[in-house]
Amino acid sequence: MLETSARPEFYLAADEPSHSRTLPCTPDSPAVARRLVVAVLTRWGLSEDLADRARLVVSELATNALVHACTGGASIRVTVSRIEDDRVQIAVTDLDPRPLDRSQTSPSDEGGRGLDLVAALSVRWGCDHRHWGKRIWAELAT
Repeated sequence: MLETSARPEFYLAADEPSHSRTLPCTPDSPAVARRLVVAVLTRWGLSEDLADRARLVVSELATNALVHACTGGASIRVTVSRIEDDRVQIAVTDLDPRPLDRSQTSPSDEGGRGLDLVAALSVRWGCDHRHWGKRIWAELAT
């Protein structure tokens, strides 16, 4: 049971249309990203089903950023935005300017299907490339 004096992990205003956090490139950042997304969607009163799908999506995006884009003390930025009453966008931004690589996987590969999972769980998804990095996002609907 939570103590009444315990401070919440994230301060979330209900009327804010977007919440984001910068996270270090450490192994625990995907877990923090998952907790942030669930906390935001819960605060907005959105469905548990949407929160479950969003948890998987942000986990894949944050893990991909850690594996492929984090070097030399870099960080990632996780953003959750409410773009309509029944639609949210989950985004992870990294500072690696290399293009997104969606290599084809074979049935015997042990990994490499994260973005396929993101695509399957999302209404749409994409990658915005910048000279300083990229922002990979996915839209989910109730």
